[in-house]
Amino acid sequence: MNGGLPVRPALLGKHGFKSLRQKHVQDELKMDKIMLIQEIRSAHQTWVAAQAHFDFALDKDQIDYTIYALEAAEKRFEMLIKQAKKLGISLIDSDRLMEV
Repeated sequence: MNGGLPVRPALLGKHGFKSLRQKHVQDELKMDKIMLIQEIRSAHQTWVAAQAHFDFALDKDQIDYTIYALEAAEKRFEMLIKQAKKLGISLIDSDRLMEV
């Protein structure tokens, strides 16, 4: 007990109490990382689907469209991967973060 108030272990930091604001910011950062991981997985699925569509394109218009879609999907996937690297998210982290 601290001054008659119960100590909440989840809020204790290295030097005593963490502020509720700091915990809130950490929770928001974790949620942002989870959302980014979900976006990366979705972008990868879109990229794989675009590759499959390209394989089955028959005429010139379909081929042109599938090339455009494939390039767009690839660029989006690469952009999200770069963003994850900037945040220090790895595949190992993604599995741990998704266990929420």
